[in-house]
Formats: sequence, structure tokens, C-alpha cells
Amino acid sequence: MEFFREQPCRCRPEDLQEQLRIDNLPVWCGSVERVLEAQGESGRVWTVWGEFVIRREAACRGVRFTLPGCPNALQWTVTVEPAAGDQVLRVHLTINQKTHEADFIESLETFVEQTCAGALSLMSLP
Repeated sequence: MEFFREQPCRCRPEDLQEQLRIDNLPVWCGSVERVLEAQGESGRVWTVWGEFVIRREAACRGVRFTLPGCPNALQWTVTVEPAAGDQVLRVHLTINQKTHEADFIESLETFVEQTCAGALSLMSLP
């Protein structure tokens, strides 16, 4: 399954790569309740779905986060994409299932919304 959210933005891909880190995930994504461990590009987090190992990597025009031990192979990217006359911040989340329970799908939609809003908010801080 795939989930998307886009919002107009003025940030640069480099800003996303610098500011969106594992150690500050709870600041910009409420579904990540706390960071249990962060060592550069890997760590452990407590989320609304439980505890997971997390990995982060720079991606084309932004960053990618993966939960390698997640039974749904959850991963998401936050990128800045060109758009007609402007640019957009895009959050793209995938899981390896074609269908899932309604409450889990709702939690993924909330996650994408929180991630988009939080990333934009973090990018607007001085």
C-alpha cells in the first residue's frame, strides 16, 4: 500500500537532509513518541505501533527512513519536488501489504499527515 501527502514549501532538499534526523523525530512526527537510541543513521524508536530499529539515509531530494524489522516493511521518504511554478514537500510511505485493517490504515494516514506538517514546521524554524 502507498500513502502520499504534498504541501507547498520553500525548503531545499539539503535542508531536509540536515534537519530531519532520528534524534529529533518526535519533534516533527507525533507518531514517533520517543527515541530510545540514536547513533547517526540508525537507532531505536518507540512509535504508536511499538518499538522498532530505524535507519535513515539521504535520498534524492530528501531523506528516507526504514523500519527493517517491521512486519509490514514500513518505509517513508520526505522529499522536495518541483511543481508547476513552485515546489512541494512530499511524504511517501509504503508497506508491503495490499490491504490491512482499517485502524492500521488510519494510523498510517495520520503518520503521513503528522510527518508532512511536522517537517514543514521544522523547516520554518530559524
